[in-house]
Amino acid sequence: MATEADFQSAQQRVQALTQRPSNTDLLDLYALFKQATTGDVQGSRPGIFDIKGRAKYDAWAGVRGVSREDARARYVSIVDRLARG
Repeated sequence: MATEADFQSAQQRVQALTQRPSNTDLLDLYALFKQATTGDVQGSRPGIFDIKGRAKYDAWAGVRGVSREDARARYVSIVDRLARG
């Protein structure tokens, strides 16, 4: 499992990536970050015309029930993969 320090380090490393991650990776990172820091998805799903907000909400809802520790570990794993290039 990833520690809180590993998670914070991954947050800094993702900002320093030289290549922009794919939209899928960005949504995964967003969802896992929100799950790790806030918990299960909250609020109502954005309307059909808010495409970006809806995609983010759906990604976060897709990790509903994942523990905060597991979300941190999965986030760190994705950042490690992206950093390796």
